Amino acid sequence: MDFEQQLATLGIDGKLYQAYLAALELGEAPVQQVAKKAGLGRTTAYDLLDKLEKDGLISMVERDGKRHVLAEDPVVIMQRLELKRQVMGDLLPQLRSIYNRAKSKPNIRFYEGDEGIRTVLWDTLTCRSKQLRGMLSMNDLLETPGQTTYEEYIAERVQRGIHLRVLRSAIKDVESIWPQSETELRALRYAPPMVLVSMTTYIYDDKVAFISSKKENYGMIFQSEELARLHESLFEGIWSISAVAEG
Repeated sequence: MDFEQQLATLGIDGKLYQAYLAALELGEAPVQQVAKKAGLGRTTAYDLLDKLEKDGLISMVERDGKRHVLAEDPVVIMQRLELKRQVMGDLLPQLRSIYNRAKSKPNIRFYEGDEGIRTVLWDTLTCRSKQLRGMLSMNDLLETPGQTTYEEYIAERVQRGIHLRVLRSAIKDVESIWPQSETELRALRYAPPMVLVSMTTYIYDDKVAFISSKKENYGMIFQSEELARLHESLFEGIWSISAVAEG
C-alpha cells in the first residue's frame, strides 16, 4: 500500500486526508492557508480540522486574532492506537461474555490460505482464561505461517500474559526452537511416540482451533463448550503421560 492507502486504513481518507496532509506540510498556518493548500472550501476545512483536532492530530490556536492550525507530532497516531488497544483489551472479556451468552448453537468458522491461518492463530490470543493448551506440529508451523510470523505471535501472547502448555512430537521438532521457557510463559512436554501430533490444535475457553499443513492450507475454529471440554480432557490425558522437556 502507498502512503495514502496506509492512512486510509486508520480512517484518514478522502478530504480528511487532504486536510491532514496540508496541516502536516505547513506545520503551523492559518485555517485559510491550510484550506487553500488542501483544495478545500473554508466551511469544509473547518469541519475536517475540527475532526482532526478531536482525534488529537492537530491543535487550533489563536494567533493575532486568527485561528491557526498546529500539526501535532504524528506519534500521537501510535499513541491513540495503543490507547484503543488497551481499552479494547479491558473491555474484551465483558464483550465476549455478552456475545457468548447470545449464542445457543456451536459455531464453526473456516479460513483458507496463509491469511486465514494467521487469523485463526491470532484468535487464540482472545483467550479470556489466559491459559492456552496447544498441540503443535512443528515442521508444519515452520512452513506456514512460518517462523517469523510465529515469533511475532509468541511476543504478543507473552505481552498479553497468556500462558501456554504445549505438547509436541519429538519427531516433528525439525529445529531446536521455542523450548520450555518461564520468560515466554511456555511449559513444554513431548508426547509418547505412539501419539503423533500431526496437526496443530489449540484449546482455549470454549473454542478448539485447528491449523492444517501447507498442503491443505486452512484453519478452523470450533466454538462449542462440549467440544472444548472433550479436547481439554484428551489434552490432559496425553499431558499426564508425556515427557517433561528440559528448561
